Amino acid sequence: MLSRTADNLYWLSRYVERAEFVARILDAAHRLASLPTSYGGGETNEWASALASAGDPEVFKPHYDGVNAATVCDFLAFSPHNPSSIRSCIESARENARSVRTALTTEMWDTINGAWLELRSYEKKDLDRDAFSRFLDWVKGISLTFDGSAYRTMLRNDTYWFTRLGTAIERADNTARILDVKYKILLPASETVGGSLDYFQWTTILREVSAFNAYHWVYRESVKPLLVADLLILNRQMPRSFTNCYGVLVEHLDLIADAYGRRGASQRLASNLLARLESEEIDRVFASGLHEFVIAFIGENNKVGAAIADQYLG
Repeated sequence: MLSRTADNLYWLSRYVERAEFVARILDAAHRLASLPTSYGGGETNEWASALASAGDPEVFKPHYDGVNAATVCDFLAFSPHNPSSIRSCIESARENARSVRTALTTEMWDTINGAWLELRSYEKKDLDRDAFSRFLDWVKGISLTFDGSAYRTMLRNDTYWFTRLGTAIERADNTARILDVKYKILLPASETVGGSLDYFQWTTILREVSAFNAYHWVYRESVKPLLVADLLILNRQMPRSFTNCYGVLVEHLDLIADAYGRRGASQRLASNLLARLESEEIDRVFASGLHEFVIAFIGENNKVGAAIADQYLG
């Protein structure tokens, strides 16, 4: 496969996954903003949290007067100045898809092209809270439809494998950012860890990644930060966990290496990181610092992404 084709497939999947992530962040921020102010002692920072998790505050500042629901929603959903806004992600996904139109199945192309066309109708509307929630559900539905179309209709060859690489590495990064923002930013200093607001925020994190029911199936007890982190970092059964994402990465990097007859840095780095995750224990993660662990993982994940780009996409 030409490196340009591999690059388009890889980034097509990353942008679709990123659009869904931003939609989930905005949905969570709306849930948290609906809490009575008494929950946080009058302090609320869910919109700053959403901006830190899914956007770049330095890009945000020149275009908006302050951080609030209206400005953050516009920046993360529709701003052309934000390369990670839902609008930018769908446009970039469509551009990548158009470049490899013949490599995609009809169902995949129709999903992305249809989303690009329908997006214009949302941009022209002044959306109230309910309409904006329906827009976020629509975005999440695009990702589910695209992913399902790929799974159900693509041949299992390198075209499919590169789409899986893009999805897995983006998903791992997104899960890490959700965890770190909750741990570092979201809980006001006046609130107690383990208090009612802390509990609600961790529950919202689980709902963000469609893991609320999974949590109770696995642990069969009330929501606890250590167990939420265990589910999202180390549990191989959880589709958005670090360990599951790296299981997918290693599997498909190995398939590509076998098909091309050559292994390289991406296989080595991904396999090493998976082995470390599989041998890790969540008590040890918390003892050494969840924030430090997550930041280190984001850096390692970026190194794997760079190795994939150098090896196959350049």
